[in-house]
Parts: sequence; C-alpha cells; structure tokens
Amino acid sequence: MGLTVVENPYPEFIAQRAEHGDLMVEDLSSLMGEDTPAGTLIVYTAVSYDAVFEVLRDGRRFSSSGYAEVMEPVMGRTILQMDAPEHHAYRGLISQAFTRKAMQAWETELIRPVVDRAIDAFAGAGRAELVRQLTFPFPVNVIAELLGLPGEQLGLFHRLAVELISVETDMDAASRASAALAEVLGPLIDGRRASLGRDLVSVLIQADNDGQHLTDDEILAFCRLLLPAGAETTYRSLSNLLVGLLTNPEQLDAVRNDRSLIPQAIDEGLRWECPLLTIFRTATEDTEVCGVPVPAGAAVVLNLGSANHDERRWEQPERFDIFRPSLPSLAFASGPHTCLGMHLARAETRVALERLFDRLPALRLDPEAEPPVITGRTFRSPIEIPVLFG
Repeated sequence: MGLTVVENPYPEFIAQRAEHGDLMVEDLSSLMGEDTPAGTLIVYTAVSYDAVFEVLRDGRRFSSSGYAEVMEPVMGRTILQMDAPEHHAYRGLISQAFTRKAMQAWETELIRPVVDRAIDAFAGAGRAELVRQLTFPFPVNVIAELLGLPGEQLGLFHRLAVELISVETDMDAASRASAALAEVLGPLIDGRRASLGRDLVSVLIQADNDGQHLTDDEILAFCRLLLPAGAETTYRSLSNLLVGLLTNPEQLDAVRNDRSLIPQAIDEGLRWECPLLTIFRTATEDTEVCGVPVPAGAAVVLNLGSANHDERRWEQPERFDIFRPSLPSLAFASGPHTCLGMHLARAETRVALERLFDRLPALRLDPEAEPPVITGRTFRSPIEIPVLFG
C-alpha cells in the first residue's frame, strides 16, 4: 500500500518552519553525484500555510505541468497536469459528473450498500482489523460501481488499481496495470456510447461544455486518475480519522452520540493527518513566495502536512481536536486545482462513520493489540486498526 516506516515527520516540519519561516531553500545538487556543481539543483519547499496557499491559488505563476513526466505515461493526459485555459475547459466537463443531485443518489444507492457489505463480513465476530476489512477495500469498490463495472470484474479491477497506484515505486507494474485497465475500461466506454446508463462513464460521455465533449482517451485517463486520486486518498483519510477518534475516546463518544459533529470531525482528521503530504508546482517566471525570490523554472514543493500544522494558524496543531475553531485546511489543496472529488470523499467518510456507529456498538481499540501508528513520508495512514465492538 505504499507505506514507509516514517512514523512522525511533524517534529521535522516544526523545525523547518522555525528555521526558514515560509519557504525553505535547499541545494540538493550533491544528490545528483559528486561531480555535480553546487547550485545545479535548488529546491524550494513551502512549509507555512501562507506560502502553500499563495502558490496553490496562482495557476499563472505556478504550473502543474511537471506532473506529466511521471503520471502521463500510466494515466494518460489528466487534469492533474493541466494549466489554464485547458484546465478550466476540462474541469468544466468533468465537474458535471459531481453534481449535488448525483452525490445524493450515490450516497444512498451506492456508498451505503458498499460499506454495509464490508461490515457484514465481520459484524458477527466482535473484533476486526479495519484497514484490511473496511477502509482499504471500500473506496475502490465504490469507484468500481460508480463506473458501472460488472461484479465479476471487481477483483481484477481492485488488483489493477493497487498496481497502478504503485507508479512511484514500480513503474513497470504500474504501466502493465495501465494497459490492463484500458482493456477493461475501453469496452465499457464503447458499450456506454452505444447504450447510456446512469453510471459515471455515461455522465462523462454526455458532458457538454459549449459544444466541447470528452474523447474516449480523456474519459479513460480520468477513470485511471480516479484510483489514486479517489480510492487511495479516501482510504487513508478515513483510516487516519478513525485513529484520531479511537485514540481520543471522549471525542469518539461525542461524535457517536451527536452525528452532527461528523463534518467537523472529518475536517479535523484531514487537517491533523492529511493523506498526501506533498505536491509540487513549477515556477513559470521569476517571482516571489511570501517575499522570498523564486526563479523561473524552479521546482516548488508544497508541504501540505506542514501547512496544516502551522502554529501561526492553529493552536497546538499537533493535537487532534474536533472542537477547535473551524478554519479551512489545505488537505484538498486550494485554487484552480482544488480536489474535484472532495465532496465524494466526505460523503464516503461520513457514511462509513455512521454505519460503523450504527452497527458496531461500543467500537473501541483492541487493548491487547499494538496501538495503531500512522506512517508514511508522502502518503500517510496506519497499517492496521485493530478494534473490538459489541
């Protein structure tokens, strides 16, 4: 699942903010070899909330096109790497699949049944390991059903999704998975063009923005992107939130007894442990970030995890506290590339919590098991969440 052994990078982020303020400038030329001259590789890392927010909000000065080198070979050309005006036009088409009406229908007809089927498998046992038995499989299953995949293809789809998500660690496996997904999804797209349904692919086929429509390749690329952008991050963010609640029983009881607290619990979970720590942009011109000069062509790393723990914005940011004053975090980014699927992710998380609370009375950590630990340097989540209930 792409986890690393880094348990807690936040003390390092605290030190970076203390030393560098908003933007950390590092010469990493030595990593390219002993003969590489100093100054060849300068990396700029935004570590404060203000710095990350400034970069995310300005798609003109800071481009997303750098994602093409790694992602396009396996995903195809996706919204992730697009800048204006292409990004605006493409987003206008894709966003038609994520309307409020669609979200309400998905919640009752799709998300809840998928969660309930997962819980059915262990509800009678009195104990469970929630990552393996719930949080890891259910978002992929939601996406498979959103796409209208036949039930017999679900196992294959899940395996290919895991392999595709490994793009940063195993490009060969990701490339094979990408080709295999095309063999699964290509006929599905063809079939929907011949006979439209109510699934996501059908909505994408019908999307119209001033006469512009999505091609088959664009729909296929978006479906591939849904796997890491949707399933991967949602499973991690839900897992992280469960750790926050289960390790703070008084807050768990408050949310369990008052479901109106679920939205603020979700927000705090995303701030406290966002599933993806870093993204990046490329400066398109000589500019500044929070007053620090940044040259054209420079790589700018955006440390979302550090920004969401900025002590200038949140008091005691290392503490999980669903009752803290509400301030937006950057877990879903901001600006033109704000996550398209954030409402789906929130709906999945809310439904999962509601069904867990409804069906598993006295849900709590297993006192005889090792407590869950959130790990990872890029993606963060716990490996296991052992619980008892009943």
